[in-house]
Amino acid sequence: MELDVLIYPDEVRAATPEDPRQWEAETAGRTSVPTAEPRLFVALYPYNPAAMSPNPDTAAEELPFVPGQIIKVFGDKDPDGFYHGESGGLSGFVASNLVAEVPVDDRNLKQLLMQQGFIPVDQSGISLSPDVSDTSSVPEDVIVRRMVALFDYDPWESSPNVDSEAELGFRSGDIIYALGDMDPDGFYYGDLQGRRGLVPSNFLEPLPWD
Repeated sequence: MELDVLIYPDEVRAATPEDPRQWEAETAGRTSVPTAEPRLFVALYPYNPAAMSPNPDTAAEELPFVPGQIIKVFGDKDPDGFYHGESGGLSGFVASNLVAEVPVDDRNLKQLLMQQGFIPVDQSGISLSPDVSDTSSVPEDVIVRRMVALFDYDPWESSPNVDSEAELGFRSGDIIYALGDMDPDGFYYGDLQGRRGLVPSNFLEPLPWD
C-alpha cells in the first residue's frame, strides 16, 4: 500500500484527499513575473575566457564566442562592463566592448536571427552602421584623419586607463578614422566601421586618403 506524506518543518503527516485540491487552489492564482525580452548582440572578436579573461577567478562564468556569433543579452551592463547573455546553449557574462547590439525591432526578424545564430563578418569585423566616409555624421569643423592599426589592441589587456570601457578594440590592419585632435593622454577619438571610442595613437599610423 502506497501512502503519500507531506513534510513540514515541524511535522510529517499523511496526505488527505483535500490537500492536492487545496494546493491547486493556492497556486492557480499565481502568475509568473514577466521577463524583459532579450536584446540581440553580435560578437565582434573571438573570445576564449580561459585564455583571455581579465578576471581569471571568474573566467568559468564568462561566455566564449567567435566573430559574428549572435548572443541574447538580458538586462543592462553590470558595473564591471559585462552583460549576461546566452548563445549556443551556454550562458554567462559577456564583455560589452567585444560585442555590438543588433538594431532590430521586428519580432520575426529577431527570431530568424536567433535561429540562424550568426551574422556574416569579414576580417575587420561586422559593419552595423555606415562607414565614417559618409561625413554627414561628422561636424564640418572636425579634422578627420585616416589611420591604419599597426598592432592588435585589446583595451581589457593593454589599456593604461581605469575606464577601458570607453576605448575601442581593433586588429592590426584595421582602418580607423581619427576624429579631431589627439588628447593629452595620447588618444584619438576613433571610428571603426561605425563603432566609436578612444584609440591609442602609438598603435596607429597615418594612411593617405588616395
